[in-house]
Amino acid sequence: MAGKVNLDIQTILDKEFNIDFKGYNASEVDGFLDLIIQDYQTYQEITSELNQKIAELERTNASLRAKLIEVEGRTRALEANATPAQQGANNVDILKRLSRLEEEVFEQKKNNQ
Repeated sequence: MAGKVNLDIQTILDKEFNIDFKGYNASEVDGFLDLIIQDYQTYQEITSELNQKIAELERTNASLRAKLIEVEGRTRALEANATPAQQGANNVDILKRLSRLEEEVFEQKKNNQ
């Protein structure tokens, strides 16, 4: 998030307004600022939760990329040394591995939600 927040909870809580002859009702202002503080607290909690989820998904993504690179390397090595009949069998094996990998990803996604 590139934007800078101008107010924090404590600044809002400590803010005092001057009361003029025709000024605002102090209790209404305080009540409204209390609502703003609650919103800021909710915003901070949501932001924290989302940042944790982002970090977790980035770790999962890195792990899956490493597994994919490993599978691709094995595939290239097998294809280089295989006869056409063996290549067909290797392709089936690769599809099974990819299917298991997809199941793992979807299972992790379900568990995270």
